[in-house]
Amino acid sequence: MVREDSSPWSQKCRCFMLGLVVILMLGIVVIFVTVIFARRRDPPAELPQWKGGGTTHNLKEIILGRCFTYIRMVNPGLRKDCLKIWETFENAFISKNPCNITEQDYQPLMELAAHPILCNKTLLWSKTNELAHQYTKVQGSLLTLEDTLLGYMADKVTWCGSPSSTEMNYQSCPRWNECTNNSNTIYWKMASKIFAEAACGVVYVMLNGSISQPFRNSSIFGSVEIHHLNPEKVPLVKIWVMHNIEEQSSDSCSDSSIKDLKSIIEGRNIAFSCENDHRDVQFIQCVRNPEQKACRICGTDH
Repeated sequence: MVREDSSPWSQKCRCFMLGLVVILMLGIVVIFVTVIFARRRDPPAELPQWKGGGTTHNLKEIILGRCFTYIRMVNPGLRKDCLKIWETFENAFISKNPCNITEQDYQPLMELAAHPILCNKTLLWSKTNELAHQYTKVQGSLLTLEDTLLGYMADKVTWCGSPSSTEMNYQSCPRWNECTNNSNTIYWKMASKIFAEAACGVVYVMLNGSISQPFRNSSIFGSVEIHHLNPEKVPLVKIWVMHNIEEQSSDSCSDSSIKDLKSIIEGRNIAFSCENDHRDVQFIQCVRNPEQKACRICGTDH
């Protein structure tokens, strides 16, 4: 039988080992408690879930790329600082409630990026987005808002921030009508206002005659643009009411909503004219639908 060592040295070793075990156990307990309490803390506040898609990915690269393309190729005579424009654009909405954006937020950007428009070159549109831009691309003279720097940069992209973050919100942004003062709505209303104010000479307007109400007071054209044309610079507004090429031709210029539009324009001391299915625009429609009756160059009665 081996006798137990009871020397003072071995007792000290045992005490040391016991103390070490106790320290290790306490350390484990502290770590465990810390983890448990960390899990029990409230998670970081989630960004509000809006109904629209989040900020367009690579937004900075898109805006900068479009800005440089515009001033180098689309309108090479224009002198603008694209980096400054991006910084000013971002500062307008970053770290802010996307439903509480004001015109003052975007005013510095509008002043930086706006530029003059030649007279007799302005084309406004409502519910004719695709056709209006097909026409200006082929016609090469008239300009829509999307053919200006402000419109060109922001076309078909979405953006918003959050007051709780210095980053863009890539999860969701408010839809157009989800809240009145959202990041995109205010931008486009201000850009539309500036575009209309810059118009001079004859102004052209393309409306959709294939919907129940070609002119709507709630549209950007009806609520913003038409009210910011300057009667001292714009003597005439020409309305083109276009219909789907497949439909039977109809007289939408006599529609009650067009009559309302006429009253608004003439009430602002601007002359008004209306034409159904402007032929030059109809040629664009006929490219895709050459067999339609309206696309026949020679009538069958000749």
